[in-house]
Amino acid sequence: MNLNGLKIMVIDDSNTIRRSAEIFLAQVGCQVLLAEDGFDALAKITDHKPDVIFVDIMMPRLDGYQTCALIKKNQQLRSTPVIMLSSKDGLFDRARGRMVGSDEYLTKPFTKDSLLKAVAAHAPQHSNKSNQ
Repeated sequence: MNLNGLKIMVIDDSNTIRRSAEIFLAQVGCQVLLAEDGFDALAKITDHKPDVIFVDIMMPRLDGYQTCALIKKNQQLRSTPVIMLSSKDGLFDRARGRMVGSDEYLTKPFTKDSLLKAVAAHAPQHSNKSNQ
């Protein structure tokens, strides 16, 4: 699973979650962008165009659902995979995540393995990059 050079954004108001995601991703050569909430993230997403975005559901100001919906409404960003992060593993949360266009749902605390698997599953265009 070659994830080297992928740009991954992690949006979470928890410093612990951001740090652990950053460590796991950096270990496999990903470029990691961090944001504390949806507002912070949207400006960075437009500037850096990440390959995959992880977004926490429960955040102040702009929650994960709103953030995901805004990403998916944007012409340039709508194809970017968005993976919801939540400490609740509820059916309702998963359904609501799908309604706003999220591509996957990952329960916190995640393991290094589950995080990297999610990245690998949603960054299909990466295999072409190395051939160019």
